[in-house]
Amino acid sequence: MKKLIIAIDGPSGAGKSTLSKRLAAALGYVNIDTGAMYRAVALMAGRQQIPLDDAEALARLCHTMKLEFRRDAQAETEAVLVNGEDVSLAIRAPEVSLQTSKVAACPAVRKELVCLQQRLGQGGGVVLEGRDIGTVVFPQAEVKFFLTASAAERGRRRWAELQARGVDVDLPQTIAEVEARDVADSNRLHAPLKRAADAINIDSDGQSIEEVLALMQRGVQCALGGKGQLS
Repeated sequence: MKKLIIAIDGPSGAGKSTLSKRLAAALGYVNIDTGAMYRAVALMAGRQQIPLDDAEALARLCHTMKLEFRRDAQAETEAVLVNGEDVSLAIRAPEVSLQTSKVAACPAVRKELVCLQQRLGQGGGVVLEGRDIGTVVFPQAEVKFFLTASAAERGRRRWAELQARGVDVDLPQTIAEVEARDVADSNRLHAPLKRAADAINIDSDGQSIEEVLALMQRGVQCALGGKGQLS
């Protein structure tokens, strides 16, 4: 059976990470969390006090840091490691989220990470999620989704996620940060957030993860000619 390249794009907090993991698991594909790559660069830049407007220093950082995705199939969890350290929680902190958009706007960083993403996904059998997967990284992807939700809903989801992890954050502030991230991502000069013309648009407001996943599974089945193994 042909293995597809599946792109999931959309704004921050739309549920891309959760759904890309679920869809990849259902297909037996590899999940590549591209957003986590940029978050990791933002985290390490902050720790090393690298100015976010220093493109050369950020490019050097990308060259030297070892980025890994480690999946525990038994526990059904995925970890993001930088230089051997599990930074899965640290890269989701609100302050890292705000800095990530600035890092992602740096052409030198994007060049490094896009090349890595293309190498990882070129053979197919992958699900990639981000903001420019279907428009820049893999415009030839066989299946493209654009997943969105209102800023209020996405902010509420992010707030609930952080609260569950023991991070004390303010709901209105979290929604405001989501809105600010939307503006930055949509207006950045290089590879702005944009829906691919051939992407399947899914608005997840009022829908459960299972309902959205079912819509995505049907989209994949269509691309497989109705011969997929999903139900």
